[in-house]
Amino acid sequence: MSSLCGDEINPYNPHLPKMELPTQDRQHAMTRSGHVLALYTGLSVVALFISAGRGSVDLYQLDEAVSGASLLLGPAIGLGLGLVVVFLSRLSVENFLWAKHLHSEFRSILGELSGREILILALASSVGEELLFRGALMPWLGIWAQAALFGALHFGPGKRFLPWTITALAVGVGFGFLAHWTGNLGAPIVAHFTINFLNLHFIVRTDIAAI
Repeated sequence: MSSLCGDEINPYNPHLPKMELPTQDRQHAMTRSGHVLALYTGLSVVALFISAGRGSVDLYQLDEAVSGASLLLGPAIGLGLGLVVVFLSRLSVENFLWAKHLHSEFRSILGELSGREILILALASSVGEELLFRGALMPWLGIWAQAALFGALHFGPGKRFLPWTITALAVGVGFGFLAHWTGNLGAPIVAHFTINFLNLHFIVRTDIAAI
């Protein structure tokens, strides 16, 4: 017997249409991932226009004289730096009240994220933000100005998010010097991805009661 709506038969009740909740969940995840990709693709396009306006479209290579060894070493340095920042963030959450509150705030804002969504968010944000701030703005404005703008991008509602902004400012300075020293964006992109990927996993998977 077919259902009144022409959908598949519900195996538990042949008179009711079959429910497709998993499909709705997948569509919601795809929509959220699509928004993330659109946002950071937009940042990358802005970065390209800024760089082109300065007469260069190469956002990745900041110093043409950089050797091949530096190109290979940069990502390894970035991975090490990223792991150090992640370790320090874990220590902060364990020992400081402001870090516990911040963790809880971000956990509430992010909600449930799948592993795929975390990967997309970490990869898109690391590439998009590094192309814009270190690739396009730093050669034009300098290390400190681009870091200030990077910190301003990470400005949340209320004073409770101020440590996040200050941390972003410090990270922006560090990534700026790292990009300047290595001559390309390999190191800051890998460091940025490592921090975002591991910290997002920690935030959405770990419930810490802020006391």
